[in-house]
Amino acid sequence: MSEHKRYEFSTKVDTAFVPDQSDVEQNRYVFTYTVRITNTGTVAAQLISRHWVITDATGKVNEVKGLGVVGAQPLLKPGEHFEYTSGTIVATPVGTMRGSYHMTAEDGTQFDSEIAPFTLNMPRVLH
Repeated sequence: MSEHKRYEFSTKVDTAFVPDQSDVEQNRYVFTYTVRITNTGTVAAQLISRHWVITDATGKVNEVKGLGVVGAQPLLKPGEHFEYTSGTIVATPVGTMRGSYHMTAEDGTQFDSEIAPFTLNMPRVLH
């Protein structure tokens, strides 16, 4: 069995623009993102910390690091998932996010689960 399959998670992200919290005149664009992380490996692992890289359309980067997600450090057995919603603010109507979760498996192995880049965009800005 490959080590890669032992320690493997998949991540699905859905985003939404939040117009009532945004202020276009002040270059404040608020977005929510809902993440569903699923243990697709064969070993239980706990999400210990997160690292996000948030980039606006001008190239300005904001990095966010911290313990857990929304106050939780879920332990996910093979096949289990955890879903949460959080938010971010960027200065442009379009931006991107990417990141990783730092995990500790039940056997003590530590590894990072990468989160592929995804787009934040105000409706009717991108075609």
